[in-house]
Amino acid sequence: MPGGERVTGGPESTAYDAGPLLLGVRHHGPGSARAVRAALQAARPAVVLIEGPPEADPLIPPAADPGLRPPVALLAHAVDEPGRSAFWPFAEFSPEWVAIRWALEHDVPARFIDLPATHTLAWAGEAGEAGESGAEAGGGEEDGGEHAPGPGGRRAGSDDVGDVLRVDPLAVLAEAAGYDDPERWWEDVVEHRGPGADDPFAPFTAVGEAMTALRERYGAGGRRDLVREAHMRLRLRAARKEFGPAVAVVCGAWHVPALREKTTVTADRSLLRGLPKVKTDVTWVPWTHRRLARSGGYGAGIESPGWYGHLFQAPDRPVERWLTKVAGLLREEDRIVSSAHVIEAVRLAETLAALRGRPLPGLGETTDAVRAVLCEGSDVPLALVHDRLVVGDALGEVPESAPAVPLQRDLTRQQRSLRLKPEALERDLELDLRGDTDAGRSRLLHRLRLLGVDWGEPVRSRGGTGTFRETWRLRWEPELSVRVAEAGVWGTTVQAAARARAEADAAAARALADVTALAEQCLLAGLPEALPVVMRVLADRAALDTDVGHLAQALPALVRSLRYGDVRGTDTGALAEVAAGLAERVFVGLPPACAALDADAAEEMRAHVDAVHTAVGLLTESLAGTSAEAGGAFTADWPAETTGGEEGAGQDGDGRPPGRDGQAPRGEATHADGQAPGRERAPSGGGSGRAVGGGLRERWRGVLRALSLRDTAPGVIRGRAVRLLLDDGALPPGEAARLMGLALSPGTPPAAAAAWIEGFAGGGGGLLLVHDERLLGLLDTWLTGVPADAFTDVLPLLRRTFAAYEPGVRRTLGELVRRGPGDRPGGAAQATVVPGFAAEPDTARADAVLPVLRLLLGLAADDGTDTADTTKTTGHESLAGVGT
Repeated sequence: MPGGERVTGGPESTAYDAGPLLLGVRHHGPGSARAVRAALQAARPAVVLIEGPPEADPLIPPAADPGLRPPVALLAHAVDEPGRSAFWPFAEFSPEWVAIRWALEHDVPARFIDLPATHTLAWAGEAGEAGESGAEAGGGEEDGGEHAPGPGGRRAGSDDVGDVLRVDPLAVLAEAAGYDDPERWWEDVVEHRGPGADDPFAPFTAVGEAMTALRERYGAGGRRDLVREAHMRLRLRAARKEFGPAVAVVCGAWHVPALREKTTVTADRSLLRGLPKVKTDVTWVPWTHRRLARSGGYGAGIESPGWYGHLFQAPDRPVERWLTKVAGLLREEDRIVSSAHVIEAVRLAETLAALRGRPLPGLGETTDAVRAVLCEGSDVPLALVHDRLVVGDALGEVPESAPAVPLQRDLTRQQRSLRLKPEALERDLELDLRGDTDAGRSRLLHRLRLLGVDWGEPVRSRGGTGTFRETWRLRWEPELSVRVAEAGVWGTTVQAAARARAEADAAAARALADVTALAEQCLLAGLPEALPVVMRVLADRAALDTDVGHLAQALPALVRSLRYGDVRGTDTGALAEVAAGLAERVFVGLPPACAALDADAAEEMRAHVDAVHTAVGLLTESLAGTSAEAGGAFTADWPAETTGGEEGAGQDGDGRPPGRDGQAPRGEATHADGQAPGRERAPSGGGSGRAVGGGLRERWRGVLRALSLRDTAPGVIRGRAVRLLLDDGALPPGEAARLMGLALSPGTPPAAAAAWIEGFAGGGGGLLLVHDERLLGLLDTWLTGVPADAFTDVLPLLRRTFAAYEPGVRRTLGELVRRGPGDRPGGAAQATVVPGFAAEPDTARADAVLPVLRLLLGLAADDGTDTADTTKTTGHESLAGVGT
């Protein structure tokens, strides 16, 4: 009643003549919800008993808070083992939620009467049912009566002893009425007809009689149902003793006959004697429509939560309002939908309902109308309608006043301060770490990942590749509330919990790579306090680990971490020292470790060589101090390296490598770390930093030279070493051609030669062959000379190598081979000029575009010198390798 006036049934009420008012419902059924509201309004009970865990009774008053917006769920978890948990979900159209709201609005006591969660969780733990993310229970998969059995022919939530399969009442009743679809029968009988106008209790009387007949025919279910119903009867007796006969019970329709059954208190208590117990805690958590769907694995779920929510909310003309909502969604997706489409779709849905003998168009008729009219027969936009509207992506809200673990409170506070609202719909979030807000968001998401709360997943950024950019894919799932509760054992704040978890994980890590990855996560999460512990473990593990593969696997993650100091303001000095020592150990142990490897081990070692090569490049930069320069700028005084051509080749006029931020020009081959062949990233620090970094790179090049000449090393590794040296400009092209000729000589077995080719030309080597016809000629000559009996053995390796090339590269190689390579062994290098390729760069034409390139790349002179004049002094060296 308005104003909170408490009203209860009087002596003249006939609702309680046959005992307590038992309102058997279908969980999450809008028709049942409307009928419950009408019955409560007519009966005006003194107390409302609702199916649910009694431990949640203190959580009923917060349901009156406007900030508690369904869908929500009661989360019960074991205090000592938060992963053992269960949910009791409520939607706006759930009969139990309607009963709670009615009781609060009319100042009527409301209580839960189901089996306590302390027994439910302990029982589930013994049976091994409560998974890591919990199980839906209560108003869900354990009690609905109307839902289908769980997977494997057993009711979800059943134990292994004394429990039997429960029949699906909806399916049986629908079949008896001549329906092949239980959902369609329910819509016709309940949803489209509404509560009884003359007698609001008539629908519940009919449902109770039907359930009685079903239980007589198919049995009462398993032991768990009997135990739960015994506890419900005990609570019902206690309520009648306290409040008198005016008691209303809202429960699953399956339990109505059991609650009317005449049993003794002794018999009911005997069923509850000896049940296992576990200390539990209960709170409200947000829920989603998607998790209410049966397709999500929820036993008492429904096929269309969004559709049922619409039926419950629509005051009138539900079909017209629904199709208008569909049209709005399709318009947002840039599909042409007019008012005429909506009118025609309504007419079609009504016609289909009349032809099918239905009182009103249901979801099937509206879906057919949407497909035919609004989607023009296509199932692609229809899938979007089903996902966004029929199922829906609504996410409930829980106010801060609701009970929660301290970690959840801190997380909520940070979400609010960082304006990072949890949403059920998956979305991408672009972060610029140079801003305080985005940097805070990044730290929060990384800390949650450390705690196992995977709210966000890092994905490749579309806006750039700088270390100051991050892209996250966010989606909040109800199970994450369980993860937060589990993580609460590590601390009361996100930062403290993440630090404790990182230190514990470091001590428990078995592999060296796991420790280095943890160090990287600590930097990303902004946990400098945890780094000393992680670094001590890392140093100890690195000193004891003699496996070169483990060391090579650990080095890249450690070196990547060094890049985060400039953006995140983290001191990475200790990481640099450990990384340099780790690199030296890899240099010493790698050549012997590459001997006598089979094909699989050789392929794995090649991946390690690539990773170490990239790591050495980054480590050289870090030791030289380049990470302190914003935007990755290069200084102009670094010494140019030669690639077998003129000094200074591969630099622009201001000393920068061609392309923005040191990237290779378009159409030029690059190796694994993004550098162009013959170009080395420039150190920008002082002489000492350059000497340390340069010495490290030179020692690595010495290792690669040793591998390229070591006969005991597999061909794939020798070929890769030659390729990396050639890309770095540390090996003249003529020497590379000589080594390739030796590897492809007639005395080399075809399989070994093919492996060498895979190592040399794999991983983006197609452009190298396009621009160096001498290498292509060697490869073509060897391939045409492979004996027929050996060709089938080398074909898989070659296909794997060349299949990785871009289609345009493969097409260009095919054209070059068709015309004939310009350089055959024994002939003059580049004797034939291929059409479309000039013998020498056209410097005059190249100089004409330099001013525009400088303007686009932001490289215009700052001293007021005209860009065109500056260009003239650069000569053609700045364009070496471009357009040739």
